[in-house]
Amino acid sequence: MADTLIELTDRANALKAQGKLTEAIDVYAEAVRAWPNSGIAEHNLAAALGDGGRHAEAEQHLRKAFTKGVDAPETWLVLARTMQNLFRQDEAETAFREALKRRPAMFDAHRELAQLIWMRTGDAQAALAPLEAAIAAMPGDPALKLLKAKTLEFTGDLDGGYRELAAMLSQFPDESALLVPASHLAVMTGRTQAAVEHAERSVRARPEDPLSLAALAFALLAAGDAPRAAEIAARFRAQQPLDQHAIALQATAWRMMDDPRYRSLYDYDAFVRPYRIDAPQGWRDRDHYLKELAEGLKTVHPYKTHPFGQSVRHGSQLPDLLAVDHPAIRAFPQAIAGPVAAHLEHLGKGDDPVRARNTGRWRIHGIWSVWLSPGGFHADHVHPAGWLSSACYIELPAAVNAGGKEGWIKYGEPGLATAPPLGPEHFIRPEPGVLALFPSYMWHGTIPFSGDQPRLTVALDIVPD
Repeated sequence: MADTLIELTDRANALKAQGKLTEAIDVYAEAVRAWPNSGIAEHNLAAALGDGGRHAEAEQHLRKAFTKGVDAPETWLVLARTMQNLFRQDEAETAFREALKRRPAMFDAHRELAQLIWMRTGDAQAALAPLEAAIAAMPGDPALKLLKAKTLEFTGDLDGGYRELAAMLSQFPDESALLVPASHLAVMTGRTQAAVEHAERSVRARPEDPLSLAALAFALLAAGDAPRAAEIAARFRAQQPLDQHAIALQATAWRMMDDPRYRSLYDYDAFVRPYRIDAPQGWRDRDHYLKELAEGLKTVHPYKTHPFGQSVRHGSQLPDLLAVDHPAIRAFPQAIAGPVAAHLEHLGKGDDPVRARNTGRWRIHGIWSVWLSPGGFHADHVHPAGWLSSACYIELPAAVNAGGKEGWIKYGEPGLATAPPLGPEHFIRPEPGVLALFPSYMWHGTIPFSGDQPRLTVALDIVPD
């Protein structure tokens, strides 16, 4: 007996949940063939193709889903994401709005529409406008108000974001979904005692919640209570042993305490190295490859300013880089394969969080490009889901070589206020074609640069395979 559509869909969903996306796509495609009149089957296949970066194919199946009677907000949301990844931004914005017509409180559509408007215009009020209208129509929806607070934060109004959260907490005083971001914004706006109180309340409500523990460790570091921050970070790390943010928070506490365990994690000689990328097959040398790579990247950086929740400030970030159909971009993994292999060999084996996971094999866990404008920088940050992270320099402004450290990558300065303040400890001067590799738990950022030339990079996280 042939499988029903539900059975095929369940099988594909299970494969997708196991990380077997290619196999899942094959089963979703089987469902389309077996049930040729099903718009739902077309939607499911399109969504999976989008997850796999196959956006042009996804669009074809979405159009078929619409012709087969599907008009769900979820399908419009998938179309919006597809159009965004195909660099058809007007169509993406229209599709987000169509999704919201069908479900006015759709959180993801509101978030991604606000982010798209912000990235295209740099205009915070324009980004907030659809959300403000939805809140006016549905004043009792707390999710939309939370999104407004986050949008204010991501567009630079930290104080406004905190005030929104504080107002919501007067109604929902023990809600961790509010307490955690309120604690974070309290730290960022200098309200250190309030930050600790918010985080303490969240931990009391959910004692083993990693996000609550992270917020409390973050707040305690800002308050100068390193011993207790180390204790809380250890609990966070026990809950999420591979979370690089947990390691970073614990290491920061150890640094404040002059604990020698800090230096075992932040051993720059052992863990941080620059390499020169190779010329992939088809390019006669590195310089010609970098030139074509830069040209390809510039054609697909469509935004005026940074996305939400990322380290970029005053620049465009292009996610899902390998979904871009450009020969030089597609060849980038080949260009870095030799340097990554050399770095894994250099690292060797050991008991620390880096060497203990070194199998000698690796895979890309995320890859993106950043085009910083003059005055731009990366705020100090870590990559929670990574293992090793990188910055590869493609084109650089003259300021990088002007005698200071403008545009350089720095390591060791926490991306949060600490008492006392902690500065950077290590630097790498960027050069075209250089790939800097380092543990994902290491705080790193970029020093702002002057002049009138931008700074173009590719970055990625890798994990053991």
